Amino acid sequence: MSTALAEPPPRDELAARLRAETTGVRLSISWLGVRRTLSRAQQTEAADTFRAAREYVAANKKLLDTGHPAFQAATRVRHRAVALWKGMSLPFPEPGVRLIKRPDVAELDRRLGGLAAELAEAVRQLQERYDELRDLARVRLGRLYDPRDYPAELADEFALRWEFPPVDPPDYLRRLHPELYQRECRRVAAQFNEAVRLAEEAFLTEFRELIAHLAERLGGRADGTPKVFRDSAVANLQEFFERFGRLDVGSHDELDRLVRDAQSLLAGVDPGSLRTDATLRGEIHGELARVETALETLLVDRPRRHVLRRAK
Repeated sequence: MSTALAEPPPRDELAARLRAETTGVRLSISWLGVRRTLSRAQQTEAADTFRAAREYVAANKKLLDTGHPAFQAATRVRHRAVALWKGMSLPFPEPGVRLIKRPDVAELDRRLGGLAAELAEAVRQLQERYDELRDLARVRLGRLYDPRDYPAELADEFALRWEFPPVDPPDYLRRLHPELYQRECRRVAAQFNEAVRLAEEAFLTEFRELIAHLAERLGGRADGTPKVFRDSAVANLQEFFERFGRLDVGSHDELDRLVRDAQSLLAGVDPGSLRTDATLRGEIHGELARVETALETLLVDRPRRHVLRRAK
C-alpha cells in the first residue's frame, strides 16, 4: 500500500472551518476549600520548633479527610464533569475556554445537568456526615482546629456551572469602532489558527501515550511471561478512536492514517483474547510498536514540519 499522503488543507482554511463549526464552552467548578494557611503566630511556633526564621517557613492545615467515602463521592462527580467537558471539546488559547461542535451543545448541556444533580445529591449525603468529619478533624488537628474554618452548610460550597461564551468579536463593535472590530477579527482568526495546532498536538500526544502503554503491557517480561494489563488499556484506545473521529480537525494526514491503522488492528479484539492467545498478543504488540515508532517520529519532526507548512 502506498504511503504517499496529500498535503492537508492550509492552516487558515482549517481554522476558518473550525471557527464555523464550533462555539466556546466554559466549565466552572466551585469547591469547598479544605486547606488553610496557618496564622502568623502558628507559623512562628512551627518555625521555632526547628529554630528557623518564620519568613522562611510556610505551613497549612488540612481541614477535612478528603479520602472519606462521602467526600470521595463528590470528588468523583467533579472528575467526571471535567472529563466530559474535555472529551466533548477541543483546546482553545483563551484561558478556561474550549471549543465544542455546535451540534454537540445540547448533549453536553444535558449531561452536565445530570452531573450537577448527582453532585447536589453527593453533597447532601456529605452534609449528613459533616459532623463526623469535623469531630475527626478536631481530634487530628489538636490546637490547630478552629470551628470558624467550617461553614455550617455545604450546599453553597459545591457547584458545577457551564456556559457557552461567544468567541467572535461582538457585532456592535463593527458599527461603533470598525477599525477595532477588524483588529479583533484578526486576533480571533489567529486564535483559531492556534486552536488547530493545539488540537493536533493534543491528539498526537494522547494517542502516542495510549499506544505506548498498551504496547508495553503486551510486550511481556524479560523471562517471556506476559504482563498483566487492564481492560481499560484497550477500552481507552477505543474511546480515543471514537472521539478522534468526531473532533479531528483534519490537519495531519499522517496522524489520521496511523489512527486508522491502529483502529483496524484492534477492531474486534477483546482484552480476554490478548491475555490467552500468545500469537495474537505478539502480532498486536509488533504492529503497535510500529505505530508508536511512527508517532515518536512525528513528535520529533513537528517543529520543522510546521515551519515548512507555513512557508508553503
